[in-house]
Amino acid sequence: MCDTLVARGETTASGAMLFAKNSDREANEAQYPFFEAATEHEKGARLRCTYIDIPQVPRTHAVLLSRPFWMWGAEMGTNEHGVTIGNEAVHAKIPPSSTPSLIGMDLLRLGLERGASAEEALEIITLLLAEYGQGGNCAHKGRFEYHNAFIIADARDAFVLETVGREWAVERVASKRSISNAYTIGRDFERASQGAEALAIDHGLMKPGEAFDFADVFANRKRSALASGHQRWCRTSALLAARRGGLAPADMMRFLRDHGAQAARQADWRPDGILGGAVSAHATYGSVRRFGQTTASWVAELGEGRAVHWLTATSAPDTGIFKPVFFGPGFKDAALPDFGPAPTDIYDARTRWWRHERLHRAVLRNYPERMAAYGPERDRLEASFIERVEALLARGGGAAEAGALACEIWREADAAEARWYEKVRKIPENPAHLPSSFMAAHWGHLGLQARMRD
Repeated sequence: MCDTLVARGETTASGAMLFAKNSDREANEAQYPFFEAATEHEKGARLRCTYIDIPQVPRTHAVLLSRPFWMWGAEMGTNEHGVTIGNEAVHAKIPPSSTPSLIGMDLLRLGLERGASAEEALEIITLLLAEYGQGGNCAHKGRFEYHNAFIIADARDAFVLETVGREWAVERVASKRSISNAYTIGRDFERASQGAEALAIDHGLMKPGEAFDFADVFANRKRSALASGHQRWCRTSALLAARRGGLAPADMMRFLRDHGAQAARQADWRPDGILGGAVSAHATYGSVRRFGQTTASWVAELGEGRAVHWLTATSAPDTGIFKPVFFGPGFKDAALPDFGPAPTDIYDARTRWWRHERLHRAVLRNYPERMAAYGPERDRLEASFIERVEALLARGGGAAEAGALACEIWREADAAEARWYEKVRKIPENPAHLPSSFMAAHWGHLGLQARMRD
């Protein structure tokens, strides 16, 4: 479904806050980088979110978002002040509202557009929750409603926010933290909404006077298990804990590409069936796995002069490559790469997201051999991107130089992906590595839906 990680500067190699997220949605639900400039708004202006109108504020901050093509909100993003947010679906014993209101992705974007710090973005989201609640269909196709959890970070602070309807609890991140599709804030929350405990009592989930454990009281563990939320939370927590030295962006990229403990032990592993603890998810088959495709990935380094964001701008980070964007404190007016036209759920080779899908879906037909054909080159190229960014940061390169470097790297990455696709196409399918009939049928159906002919 999704996984979000954060590490405070005390645990990182550069001393900067590190953030990472995989956004898992439907396999054809294209997602793309979207920039909105800072804007002054007229008095009395209204804002149309995904489903409802709310009053606009006098000024909104510049934002860079990873946005599913059909909604107003975003799965993850950052603003000109370095505030960075990712959200997760969480499942409670109290059903989510189907009444159209603000969805979690709207709340995320509103927090970024209106908050100049992590603390301020947190306050904005909780105030909006109190006023409007959350609700409405969050699925591109079919219906899927859920409550939301967030990691909200800037260069100085980071918070976990977990919600049930209009109620919530907050935990300040002490060191390293991750969230997935499961409630994780227990009794040690920093603060909670005034109505959270009363909500639990009113629904018979606890008795008056009992110790209030937010996760234990509200979590629908059966629903979370279907989404392997607790399993993936344990996996990302273990990956963070196992890294003894200072964490770096490359570590976060590696975590987002992780397929779980079994895949790490199996040389000919391929993504098929119920993937369980896989952080990098591939749609396989069935109602749950339909929502289990990683459609975009993001790593952020938030520090003094280190507002560097690493985006795949594609699905499946294990088959793709992270590319830098300089956006935020220290890099005001740095040129943004050419993100190209916005994709939809219909195949369009003019868009970066769908060009990568040709590569990704070809790899799935013989995952071990086709990944081996270009994976080492991808790793070397990505490492060279990191080295060039680090060299720029070390010499104090300005916004103009940083923007030019980012644009150059994105062009190089596009050219590399085109080469890899041609290389992969020449590697024959191997009967030992073919997807199961169920997975093959599912992806065949997805291709027909997307009118994908390449």
